[in-house]
Amino acid sequence: MEQIYLAGGCLWGVQEFMRHLPGVVSTEAGRANGTNNTTVGDYDGYAECVKLEFEPSQVSVTQLMGYLFEIIDPYSVNQQGEDIGEKYRTGVYSKQQSHLEQAQAYIDARADKDQIAVEVGPLINYVKSDEEHQDRLTRFPNDYCHIPLDLLHKYRNSQ
Repeated sequence: MEQIYLAGGCLWGVQEFMRHLPGVVSTEAGRANGTNNTTVGDYDGYAECVKLEFEPSQVSVTQLMGYLFEIIDPYSVNQQGEDIGEKYRTGVYSKQQSHLEQAQAYIDARADKDQIAVEVGPLINYVKSDEEHQDRLTRFPNDYCHIPLDLLHKYRNSQ
């Protein structure tokens, strides 16, 4: 298993979408790359994200990038849907340099690469979200989500 951290705006929808993808073994809602070593509730500079454990023989980082780009506006800075602020920025973070190289190569291969606002960088720090935020859209399917419902449920029944 390998781990990668994907930020795509509000973490509820990103987690719900990603947990149904082929090759994704588990997901965890959290926050990454803040400006401090946080205690619970002090998330200064952190991006809402989802920690993915995935089986690389079943899904590649390049494929995960394609999935992420299905559910985000890659040109938007610090905003996805109605969610506005630094914590809603988009990003790809990992402790493995090969993951970051693959993510950057995905972006660099796009004709619109100069307009893309998705961060790609090493995971500096990570904090797991509280239980209220874990699998929230599974428990409360009518909560707000910036991801359109058709995309949110696109892979749900394909496993």
